[in-house]
Amino acid sequence: MKEAFTYEDMKLIGREKLGNQVPLELFRTIRLIGLHQALPMGGKGTTVTIGRKIGESLPVSTLEDILALFEELQIGIPKIVYQDEHKLRIVVEECFCKGLPVMEGKMVCDLEGAILEGALHKISKDKVAVREVKCNVSGDEHCEYEVRYMR
Repeated sequence: MKEAFTYEDMKLIGREKLGNQVPLELFRTIRLIGLHQALPMGGKGTTVTIGRKIGESLPVSTLEDILALFEELQIGIPKIVYQDEHKLRIVVEECFCKGLPVMEGKMVCDLEGAILEGALHKISKDKVAVREVKCNVSGDEHCEYEVRYMR
């Protein structure tokens, strides 16, 4: 008997009428009302833990795989805007929060950053820290993450 789900299990869809898609509104509601507004500290501890676990479970082995999967899963359209041996900056266009009302100073895409962190840790084996530095909800033109490798 199976004890835990895998990423591959998530692809097993048995919904004949409704198929494999759910509306973005539902995802936003779970994230921003259910987690962000209902949990202490905007749910950051929970979303970071969940995101890291998801990232570590993804079928990726390179940075290019991670970026391609981000787009395939419709998390957003990522693009590296800076890279050296200790640091990366990744812009994400069309993030799930694009189009929401602006709330100055709010950063709401910590789950996506944590998914990135977990996946980067998986492929590099280094300790990785990812921090959201720009967010559409904060009024920025896109979401952006700063990645630091602790080697």
